[in-house]
Amino acid sequence: MADSQRVAIAWERGVRRPRGYSAALVRRTVAAARVAAGAHAIAGELSVVFVGDARLAQLHADWLDDPTLTDVITFDLRGDGDGPAGELYISVERAHAQAARRGVDPLRELLVYVAHGVLHLSGFDDHDPRERRRMRAAERRVLAALGLAARPRASS
Repeated sequence: MADSQRVAIAWERGVRRPRGYSAALVRRTVAAARVAAGAHAIAGELSVVFVGDARLAQLHADWLDDPTLTDVITFDLRGDGDGPAGELYISVERAHAQAARRGVDPLRELLVYVAHGVLHLSGFDDHDPRERRRMRAAERRVLAALGLAARPRASS
């Protein structure tokens, strides 16, 4: 993998990895999301940081002035020097909770969050209904590329 497509992965201490997790699978998810994003795909190194609800809620409050729970927050760092082009912070606790609520595998839910973050960094949005449909379609393409069932995701 070229350095410009490198994916660095970190885990907050005490956060429980879902059964079947592997760094290789996260990297495959990032690559599939870049393909799904097409010409708009973010290039450059990405950092994926898996955290708990408390850490992500704090980031949400600090950077977006919203202290509520969320599943993924992205930071576009292009132009900020020699570091990564972007960072994804993903709540593993949200993935476990939402997976239980939806009746899906927690790992699958976590991978949707990875894809969702990469798509956000690539210019996709989910605030407008039309854009949300476009993002969900791209998420389904990522899951299909990974060989996972393409069960629709509830609105976030």
